[in-house]
Amino acid sequence: MEALDTGQRALGRTFHLTFIFRLAALKRFLHFCLATGNSMSTLKELCGGLPLDPLPPNRGRDPRVPHAPVRTPNLSPQEERLALRNALRYFPSSLHSTLASEFAQELRQYGHIYMYRFCPPICMRAYPIDEYPCRTRQAAAIMHMIMNNLDPAVAQFPQELVTYGGNGQVFSNWAQFWLVLHYLSDMSEDQTLVMYSGHPLGLFPSLSSSPRLVITNGMVIPNYSSRGDYEKNFAMGVTMYGQMTAGSYCYIGPQGIVHGTLLTVLNAGRRYLSSGDLAGRVFVTSGLGGMSGAQAKAAVIAGCVGVIAEVDEVPLKKRHEQGWLMEVTSDLEHCIQRIRDSKKSKMALSLGYHGNIVDLWERLVTEYESTGERLVDLGSDQTSLHNPFSGGYYPASLSLQQASQLMATDPTRFRTAVHESLRRQVQAINKLADAGMFFWDYGNAFLLEAQRAGAEVEKTGAGKTEFRYPSYVQDIMGDIFSLGFGPFRWVCTSADPRDLAQTDDIAAAVLEDISASVSERVRQQYNDNISWIRQAGKHSMVVGSQARILYSDQKGRVSIALAINQAIADGRVSAPVVISRDHHDVSGTDSPFRETSNVYDGSAFCADMAVQNFVGDAFRGATWVALHNGGGVGWGEVMNGGFGLVLDGSEEAARRASMMLNWDVSNGVARRCWSGNANAYDTIQRTMEEHSHLRVTMPFPVQDEHVLDRALQG
Repeated sequence: MEALDTGQRALGRTFHLTFIFRLAALKRFLHFCLATGNSMSTLKELCGGLPLDPLPPNRGRDPRVPHAPVRTPNLSPQEERLALRNALRYFPSSLHSTLASEFAQELRQYGHIYMYRFCPPICMRAYPIDEYPCRTRQAAAIMHMIMNNLDPAVAQFPQELVTYGGNGQVFSNWAQFWLVLHYLSDMSEDQTLVMYSGHPLGLFPSLSSSPRLVITNGMVIPNYSSRGDYEKNFAMGVTMYGQMTAGSYCYIGPQGIVHGTLLTVLNAGRRYLSSGDLAGRVFVTSGLGGMSGAQAKAAVIAGCVGVIAEVDEVPLKKRHEQGWLMEVTSDLEHCIQRIRDSKKSKMALSLGYHGNIVDLWERLVTEYESTGERLVDLGSDQTSLHNPFSGGYYPASLSLQQASQLMATDPTRFRTAVHESLRRQVQAINKLADAGMFFWDYGNAFLLEAQRAGAEVEKTGAGKTEFRYPSYVQDIMGDIFSLGFGPFRWVCTSADPRDLAQTDDIAAAVLEDISASVSERVRQQYNDNISWIRQAGKHSMVVGSQARILYSDQKGRVSIALAINQAIADGRVSAPVVISRDHHDVSGTDSPFRETSNVYDGSAFCADMAVQNFVGDAFRGATWVALHNGGGVGWGEVMNGGFGLVLDGSEEAARRASMMLNWDVSNGVARRCWSGNANAYDTIQRTMEEHSHLRVTMPFPVQDEHVLDRALQG
């Protein structure tokens, strides 16, 4: 119980710079609004279809907002011609001569045709649902979610339609954005909008019980799913990398990864350090852009000393202004001294090191070898190594500017520099791990890319998904998934903070009620999340939409959804609520180097679970569903899916939520049970006892290994 109690105290720590955090988000939002020019569109105009007569002025890229790295698709002349032809087909032929030259320039200058001319002159944000000019509230809720994903306070590269991860697209170009909003505004309750990798194929007749929106991203024939194929196909406008919740319109800002990182660090302490009290413990990692920026906030809430390296000064300053980074330094000696001071005082600290993570790891090795003092207890990495050669990882041998230039001018030399840097990084990590540091892969393909670079990460006698260090799913979060716990979230479409506070109270009360009658192990997860939800408002996690996330199991998710739906019916919550989850969940993702890395029956490279989940959610009541190639670990490495379901206070919404959420969790637990996971076996067994219509094929594990030996020898 000591670990549980101290873990709860860590969750309740009150470090937060609310005013600074909100001011930084507001400044970024207003900055982008000013960048759109003086002529502001209304939501009605935004839903009117592509603005063609007259064409909007071509303002190009705004230098005052962050932009995606230049892509290098290496198109042949014929492929360039095809890319241009594909882009122009969104417009009447009378406009082709006007648009062709600027689209060609975008393609050659940036590696993709984003159609900057059509970036809408509106303050992009999640407006209250009743302000959207739609025929159905389901469509209006989807618009609310789309505009949140592109809110400059939320999106990493808003003008390139990238929400997070460096290349997690909402759409491929701005023409698609305009068309989607137009279709949604006109949609009835017996139509479904079909999306092919960012492209709106159209509105098709369907049942009122069908999803209003079906999304697929990156559904490429497997033999043509290499990174090189992707770069060409994206440049030609025929496929798209939706990451996870970027392309499914369900991203809720950094809150989700703060919570997930917090639980990971707390559970890492319990597992590796035998304590939930992380005071005086040091966690070293890298990455402060996009989702990885949450590491600083999570470290402080957990009560440890978080040291996060970042090569780019822009995201580093942003996190400092937000209050997520308490201190910033570019001096390695000062960094080492602050680590030592904070260990001694046991004060929580988030320290941003402006420099390369490789230099930091090597300096920590030097300190250990010269003094015998190992300053770091826990280590990981959150650079975007799913995208290592297009801005996701910067090699130690080059400055940021040098690396960016080499990336665009000589991709082969840049790739060599990345591999050399990864080998150095792993060498330093190995030395500290041999001295007692605990390191894990954060599911960003760090160990996979290090292996490809020739670094020493092999594990003797291991399977394809195992390395010298575990994935955080294998050692930390996998046990949680097998219990049915995963990242459940909701968005109050009223955009009213009072509704969010009401739903927070509802969720906490539901979890407290359930936790009284569960096992001790499950109760620990409930207590962590009850503490989180009770403190979430104080930690000022909201960026963009009025959203909340927590980890819950099947019973908790269903109960929270039904309680919120009833609150809408009663008028305690003023408008519909969208329920969703991260794709990174119990059932949503087949990823052999992350979500399913602890599946050891040989099926880790199979994607039946994610595809079945997508299909099952669709006919069990989801408002929209999405299925993606790629996400987290990278293109061609993952299949993942997600959903959105609108709660409107109706009995029909309650029926849909109960049916769909029960399936959405049980599917993954049943698969994990069949693979041999004991926790999943117990979890699905209890679930079958509670649900008489659920019948799962249960495994009979081999008890005597000698049976196999004798059979194979014979």
